[in-house]
Amino acid sequence: MYEVDALDGEIEPGSNVLVTGPSLSGKRELSLDVLAGGTRNGEGAIVVTTKDSADRILSQFEKRTGYEGRPVAIVDTVTRQQGVGDAPDSDRIKYTSSPVDMTGIGIKLSEFLETFYRDRGIRQNRVMVHSLSTLLMYSDLQTVFRFLHVFTGRIQSVDGLGVYCIDSTAHDDQTMNTLKQLFDGIVETEEGEDPTVRLVNA
Repeated sequence: MYEVDALDGEIEPGSNVLVTGPSLSGKRELSLDVLAGGTRNGEGAIVVTTKDSADRILSQFEKRTGYEGRPVAIVDTVTRQQGVGDAPDSDRIKYTSSPVDMTGIGIKLSEFLETFYRDRGIRQNRVMVHSLSTLLMYSDLQTVFRFLHVFTGRIQSVDGLGVYCIDSTAHDDQTMNTLKQLFDGIVETEEGEDPTVRLVNA
């Protein structure tokens, strides 16, 4: 089981959880708390970022827990799109050309999971995607759904824990209901309120 202090509970291995709420309601902060809690327990943490650079995510992560020498990695879809230098891949950060490159995102995630799971023997890994709303800005719902179907299946296959942020006010009900089918639980955030947690397998 995954101990998730940020949500006051435990989550089954192989679960994927959607964190949904309006902008500025604390989705990213909550999701980073979920990952950092695992890092403190020796688990792996992988962030797929479609909004912030890897450096910014790492600085926010460090405010929660130190990551030097720990299995913390970032798939950065932002930096190269902004044309910031060559941005070569490293052991901690791998880059894709843009949030449109979902094949690249999947490949880089799989590389990190393989390194943590197989090479380093880390059996529990938490993965965060921030944010699905950015993916939907660049690609249609069908493309994003197919990508997430594979992505969530990958998390399931390695008994990971996936946490995915989406801005609920940016999408219509049909989009939200379509995507929700892929997840084992929903966490809803509201500004100034405690999150509402609904886990299918809790």
